[in-house]
Amino acid sequence: MKLSAAVLCALVAVQAAVLLATLPSAQAKELEVGYYSKKCKGVENVVKWHVVRALKANRRTGAALVRLLFHDCFVRGCDGSVLLDASSDNPHPEKEAPVNIGLAAFDLLEEIKAAVEKRCPGVVSCSDILIYAARDAASVLSNGHVHFAVPAGRLDGFVSKAEEAQAELPDSTHDVQQLIDNFAKKNFSVEELVILTGAHSIGQGHCSSFRGRLSEPSSQINPAYRDLLNYKCSQGSDPPVDNNVRDEDYGVVARFTPGFTSRVRKVPDFLDNSFYHNNLAKIVTFHSDWTLLTHKEAFGHVVEYRDNGTLWDEDFSDLLLKLSKLPMPAGSRGEIRKKCSVVNHRLY
Repeated sequence: MKLSAAVLCALVAVQAAVLLATLPSAQAKELEVGYYSKKCKGVENVVKWHVVRALKANRRTGAALVRLLFHDCFVRGCDGSVLLDASSDNPHPEKEAPVNIGLAAFDLLEEIKAAVEKRCPGVVSCSDILIYAARDAASVLSNGHVHFAVPAGRLDGFVSKAEEAQAELPDSTHDVQQLIDNFAKKNFSVEELVILTGAHSIGQGHCSSFRGRLSEPSSQINPAYRDLLNYKCSQGSDPPVDNNVRDEDYGVVARFTPGFTSRVRKVPDFLDNSFYHNNLAKIVTFHSDWTLLTHKEAFGHVVEYRDNGTLWDEDFSDLLLKLSKLPMPAGSRGEIRKKCSVVNHRLY
């Protein structure tokens, strides 16, 4: 018996409605520390083992994981939406947004997910795995000074749109008031904006993200550092550059800022309060970094965290925890993905 197109569409709509009704609501339960203690015993140890091994091979991976936590949770809450690949149903997911240039560590998260699925099939969400992995990376990069207990029980979302990420994430070209307004929408204060920006002590940025910085006046950027950035950005079409000059190649630093060579780090990507020292010396990469100095309250916090690294460790730990609790939009449904880059079910 042949079915008309109208009947087929009606059947598809009914099936989608039934599926939606059976999927759990993202707001149905509270997050809980030790959530998997009985559901998937030892899962945090599995995640940590993979993260530590990856960082021993390449510490840059740690910075990528910390960045992924922010870029996932700041858009639609912590739902793993930034991990989704493009598909015929969703050709432009979050990871394609220009503001998300350079996101990495997706392969590591898939590796961890596969190991967890082998241990406990269909139990642990990709969004929880991302939070665990980012927490462990931050701990390794800070020599254990940044750490927090992760409340878990998140579900993986279905929606991932590049235009939402571009609209909601802060941009490296923003002025301080734009940043303050952006963070306020997620219920973060001026102080919390300053604390989270301290993560720019690690990682890299592409020259396209700070092109305007290359011609800013000496009142905004140390001229020698501006020359260094211009040199680095001339080495390719859009090369990555270390966020922290302390992680730069020693020879490059000696050529452009010889007085800074004593601060070049033998071990790169060390998560600490060096961002605040650099910012006050006007040797930071992004315009959004420097602009913190133009706001009285923000400037005061930059000085505060320059002078007290231990306080920043503690407050940054608290802020990663707060980030990890950002919820999905009201009424959202979720699932436990089998792979982090692909949804299990279609909702339409």
